Amino acid sequence: MKIAPLFFLLLLSLNLSACTGNQKEFVEPDTPTSGNMNLRITIGQRVFTATLDDNATVTAFTAKLPMTLTMVELNGNEKYVDLPDNLPTNASNPGTIQTGNLMLYGASTLVLFYKGFSTSYRYTRLGRIHDANGLAAALGAGNATVTYELAQ
Repeated sequence: MKIAPLFFLLLLSLNLSACTGNQKEFVEPDTPTSGNMNLRITIGQRVFTATLDDNATVTAFTAKLPMTLTMVELNGNEKYVDLPDNLPTNASNPGTIQTGNLMLYGASTLVLFYKGFSTSYRYTRLGRIHDANGLAAALGAGNATVTYELAQ
């Protein structure tokens, strides 16, 4: 009967040494480098402010600012422009587009939504305009010239 407690202690010590020998250092997941930044969006005389998300796409996008773009009308709810360079993506289906969303479609199509709707498409989120009142009127019915720059 004295062998059973010794056997138990031997197994316990083997288990403990196995656990301590195989421990892996905890590594934080990749964290994007951009902070909580604001974007100034100027359309004619109107200025809108958007809060940018904290992701790699935003970091790459803001590195190209400021820029003035001619955005093309599409579907009566968005303006888009194809950027000259691809940006990193992490696309997902938002289900519903909100007025004032700024997103990337594919790797290089910047989209500014001025009306909300349901969608089955996948986008990478860049940010959202705080107060989108008057956004549709400022953008107008056709193509629009839009300036993007970091807000001070």
